[in-house]
Amino acid sequence: MFNPHRLLRLLILLVAALSGAISRGPQASDTQANDSAKDKVPQPNFVVIFCDDLGYGDLSCFGHPSIDTPQLDRMASEGMRWLQFYSAAPVCTPSRAALLTGRLPLRSGLCSNRRRVLFPNSGGGIPDSEVTIAEMLRDVGYRTACVGKWHLGHLPEYLPTEHGFDSYFGIPYSNDMDRIAEAPKGSTSIFRPRVEYFNVPLMRGQKIIERPADQTTISRRYTEEAIKFITTNGDQPFFLYLAHSMPHVPLFRSEAFKNQSRRGLYGDVVEEIDWSVGQILSALRTQGLAENTCVVFTSDNGPWLSQKLHGGSAGLLREGKGTTWEGGMREPTLMWWPQTIPAGQATSALGSTMDLMATFASLSGAALPEDRQLDSFDLTPVLRGQAAAPRDHVFYYRAYELMAVRQGPWKVHYQEQGSYGTSPRKLTKCDPPKLYHLEHDPSEMYNMAADHPDVLIRVQKLVDEHLAQLDPAPTLLEH
Repeated sequence: MFNPHRLLRLLILLVAALSGAISRGPQASDTQANDSAKDKVPQPNFVVIFCDDLGYGDLSCFGHPSIDTPQLDRMASEGMRWLQFYSAAPVCTPSRAALLTGRLPLRSGLCSNRRRVLFPNSGGGIPDSEVTIAEMLRDVGYRTACVGKWHLGHLPEYLPTEHGFDSYFGIPYSNDMDRIAEAPKGSTSIFRPRVEYFNVPLMRGQKIIERPADQTTISRRYTEEAIKFITTNGDQPFFLYLAHSMPHVPLFRSEAFKNQSRRGLYGDVVEEIDWSVGQILSALRTQGLAENTCVVFTSDNGPWLSQKLHGGSAGLLREGKGTTWEGGMREPTLMWWPQTIPAGQATSALGSTMDLMATFASLSGAALPEDRQLDSFDLTPVLRGQAAAPRDHVFYYRAYELMAVRQGPWKVHYQEQGSYGTSPRKLTKCDPPKLYHLEHDPSEMYNMAADHPDVLIRVQKLVDEHLAQLDPAPTLLEH
């Protein structure tokens, strides 16, 4: 399929290469070029492990008392825990779009007020005009692979292989979709799940290789596919995006993890993900790639609390998935890169999944797209333990509605709405706005607006500046 944006980027790279050759001139000898190549720092590999509906309080290194995550605990002790790291949305599709593009999801139209999100029967997907991390890195020589849940469009033109990924193996949308008509009604098929209730396809590239996907083995097979990619990459730098389908309901785990966790089925599922992380880090060590690979572990949004024991925990944070309270968007996040990221640190710096794009560009030497508004900050100084994070604010969107804004320790709520399966579901204005100090009150219990009108004025100025430059894309599937 012809893509003018990709052609433009290739022409820019060609012009830059020719300009460099001309400016070097005949005085740049072969010896100088060889010496320069020897001194060149190798491009790092990047691995992003993205969970689905994992709560801030679901890992033992983030305080869970009965889910054991020894591999993630080790990752934390060898790397960095991010205590205030956010997804860009409280639900699936927009949060994934934001991670891969470094942009608020309303800029690409991948969010919805009226359930116009990307369900399997929709005709929508990630716009061809968007530039993904995979496309950006592939332009500078990276091999790229997407393993796991995609959920940015299931039709051929929207699949990962059309948006910068050399290969794809996974489920194109959420694992609770394509529920068959004969499945038990209501929550029964979720709380007592069977593989055959959900006719979701497992794909390789653009071909369906299994339907329904055997979800009891899906986390293991994602892991095996990821390791295969790591061990066959050769000398070329790589970007691996591993997006687990779990612990989104319906919950499934491999036989080896059945009844292993004190937390029950949900704990079994999370502990298999923990095992998966351990396998991937072990593969990097075995291949001698650990010290040249940055690994990020995080989640798309908070826990789906209405799923009761089949949902996770946000710890002391308020609410969960679907809301713009802290439990809906603050994620348990770890970053690991031996000899580069200081071991055993916990940072309170603000970060977002959108920041991965600018960070990976900085570390790889890739060029960020200059023809669009980005919402991505380079976190490299924090990763190297050299400086504070450049991000000092977070915008909390629910679809196209700006619900809240954080600046420094302060968070202002302008609107509120309950999550799926909870009340109140009606969108309500906060008049006057509510103000919380997240360092003192991470549970958002004590409204401080009356005592700090100056903070409300300062944050409102930030909001006005943001809205003035905002040019959101048209809503997908408007008709």
